[in-house]
Amino acid sequence: MNRKILWLTALPVLMLVGAWQPSKAASFDCSKAETVDEKAICANPQLNDADVEMSVLYTQLKPLLGMGARGDLEDEQAAWLKRRAGCGGDRACLGEAYEDRVRQLRRGFEVFSKRGPS
Repeated sequence: MNRKILWLTALPVLMLVGAWQPSKAASFDCSKAETVDEKAICANPQLNDADVEMSVLYTQLKPLLGMGARGDLEDEQAAWLKRRAGCGGDRACLGEAYEDRVRQLRRGFEVFSKRGPS
């Protein structure tokens, strides 16, 4: 396996280990959770972990992209956040939304590693 791909795959996992805090999901402070989906994420360790992973992947991928691709990534994230909100407190729906988004973000790293920076 290409070292670059291996590093890009391992980096988010390493970031997760260092970034996880029990009272806080990576993308928002659970003590300030207001929406039904945010409260469900904070109340469920698996969803909280998925949120951490998604946030780390998004945060790490964003600066690697050129301006146009970065704008597309931001638009995709905004659309995904609306999808997540639409799940409300439905854990299965939230879990599926996170699985899809994490898969998309990982694909972004794969594309980046194959062709380099935009």
